[in-house]
Amino acid sequence: MPMIVRYPRIDYSKIRAHWAPNIAFAQHQNATSIIPAPVEPWLIKVLQKAMTHLPEGKDRLRENMAAFIGQESQHFRQHRMFNKVIAAQGYPALADFEQQLADDLDAFYRKKSLKFMLAYADGFESLGAVQGGIWFGRMDGLLEGADPNAVALWKWHMAEEFEHREVCFQIYHAIYSHGLWSKIWNGYFYRVYGCVYAMAHLQGYMGRMFAYMVKQDRQAMTVEQQAAFDHDIKALKRFQTRVFFPQLLKNFLPWYNPGRKATPPGLFDYLRQYEKRGQEVEA
Repeated sequence: MPMIVRYPRIDYSKIRAHWAPNIAFAQHQNATSIIPAPVEPWLIKVLQKAMTHLPEGKDRLRENMAAFIGQESQHFRQHRMFNKVIAAQGYPALADFEQQLADDLDAFYRKKSLKFMLAYADGFESLGAVQGGIWFGRMDGLLEGADPNAVALWKWHMAEEFEHREVCFQIYHAIYSHGLWSKIWNGYFYRVYGCVYAMAHLQGYMGRMFAYMVKQDRQAMTVEQQAAFDHDIKALKRFQTRVFFPQLLKNFLPWYNPGRKATPPGLFDYLRQYEKRGQEVEA
């Protein structure tokens, strides 16, 4: 099934920062939303650079790279609109975090090798592949009663992340994994290094942004509301420990290949509603 670029129209204007009953979950996603705004334009530049290094005979991969770039261009545009709405509700420092991350990525592009950037890109994309599986099958309890427009943004984005989950992986291996030693060193150890680096780098930003948003929220909460918030945070951590991290650890197995992940039920059925340009979301 060929990948295509979709153009959702989502109404962000009425979304509140606390768009899900579990406030910690909503704020964690809001913090996560800052990441695509600088990362995905950077990814597009990296793939455009990698295109010139691909071996001959990779026509299908080139087509997938073009679709990947188109999908990512929509992702960061949608998240920028969402982020503006959230930041305006009492979180002005989010723009500073976003700029700091953009500066880091610009330094990577200027100073790091293409191999490092593709390994980092594969690490980032491996997170999307995990999240895509979780959003279609394991997230229902946290989404019950949530704002349908915020849910639409995340389900559409995570579904497409799952759809193009193997593009960066294939590019990296096509350029850098040839022969036995190269497959062992570049294909596994260096890939895992890039994955760990990306996760630690981005989690550092996410953790600081989430802590900032929690601090901002607490200032306006009663004692009872703070206690409920603490309960939400604990519930979110339990969910991550039980559901997210076990799936994430599979990315470090020597035989890991994102293309072999089973497609979650309903994922492509969900995406079909966005396959006509400008179609409104059916909330």
